[in-house]
Amino acid sequence: MGDGENASLRLQFNPKIRLEFHGATITTDAGLLAFREFDDALGLTEIAEDYLQESRTGRNILHHLVPLLRQSIYSRLAGYDDTNDAVRLSQDPAMRVIVGWQGPERKAASTSEMGRFETEFLTQEDNLKGLARINTQWMERAMAQTLHRRVILDMDSSESPVHGQQEGAAYNGHFECVCYHPLFLFNQFGDCEAAKLRAGNVHSADDWQEVLDPVVDRYLTAAVRLLFRADAAFAKPELYDYLGSKHIGYAIRLPSNQVPQREIAHLLVRPTEWPSPKPIVSYHDSVYQAQSWNVSRRVVAKMEWHQGELFPRVGFIVTNLSYPPKGIVRFYNGWGTAVQWIKEGKYALNWTRLSWHKFVANHVRLELFILAYNLGDFLRRLVLPEPMKHWSLTSLQTRMIKTGGRLVRHARRLLFQLAEVLVTRGMLGGILERIGRLRLAPG
Repeated sequence: MGDGENASLRLQFNPKIRLEFHGATITTDAGLLAFREFDDALGLTEIAEDYLQESRTGRNILHHLVPLLRQSIYSRLAGYDDTNDAVRLSQDPAMRVIVGWQGPERKAASTSEMGRFETEFLTQEDNLKGLARINTQWMERAMAQTLHRRVILDMDSSESPVHGQQEGAAYNGHFECVCYHPLFLFNQFGDCEAAKLRAGNVHSADDWQEVLDPVVDRYLTAAVRLLFRADAAFAKPELYDYLGSKHIGYAIRLPSNQVPQREIAHLLVRPTEWPSPKPIVSYHDSVYQAQSWNVSRRVVAKMEWHQGELFPRVGFIVTNLSYPPKGIVRFYNGWGTAVQWIKEGKYALNWTRLSWHKFVANHVRLELFILAYNLGDFLRRLVLPEPMKHWSLTSLQTRMIKTGGRLVRHARRLLFQLAEVLVTRGMLGGILERIGRLRLAPG
């Protein structure tokens, strides 16, 4: 072992090898630089000055709004979900370049500075709304680069377990834990259109209109065909009426009950023969009006008989679409991708880590996680080459973002020497070329 704090570390299996730490010139997150190039091409983080209100009045402000927001977003994208990580990230050469290189002695923001930015500055009402507006602007810029004739909106809720005395946390019987109960809205491309942090004991569908309304208005203004999917927790007549009034096609799962069950009683007789090992599937199409509905609505039922199971698997979907029954079921099943997007946010970014005491501070953290998630998702679907298109956010982190690099400073330039392992020079060059084309694309 070394004799001093800065001395080389020795390895016994080969005495010729020495280990040294150079935090100011070595980075493990050099892949973030490609995301910064993408960010610059679409003009994403630079718009923060238009939506966040500067309340600091001192003359010697070291870290301005845009660099602070970038550090919050990019650190989360790289998997650093806590402001305590700023102790090391403030010296990381990649992070220093991302937030705006100001010379070899200037560091990124410290833990205390990031903590004040997220818990005092961004928690102001205007700035909290500003974060949501920034995400809206990001969505518009990403969709301007996306070929689409329709947009499918998937809504779902999830749990964010807590382990302290956070404001608004409560026991949720469905998830069987003390948690927050955030609501998410995704499109079919995997982008998070909107999110809202809620108390842990609210119903899954609470505040659906507050989350859905701004997104719907934006797309209807753009004259885009809108479709909507959700599970049985959102089977509410007021939601059906809202979607119908906006001419939005929908497919929403219905909770099972006796009335629609009676409609398909003749299809619930167990088969006596199994022509193949595959399940026996049948569909039923009917018009049904529950007591709480003011009009009759189309209901599609799907029955699956599996060998070795005593009862069939039955599901009901209420819809205003004209697809055939099998098409309705296939369309609704696409809602499951929203569950996968939420899992990506949980596992790659750890966006369930909402550990501040105040509810509004945790709401800010969720908004920052959403921006980090969307930055990663936008790059994945807009510029990654085909062999990398299927990568999850976790794969992006471990294979691309976690690229080792060494900073070499020259008089007129900064040179990052990168490790070529999972992402080769050719792959990164192709990504940067696609990013360059985005700068020239209309919109």
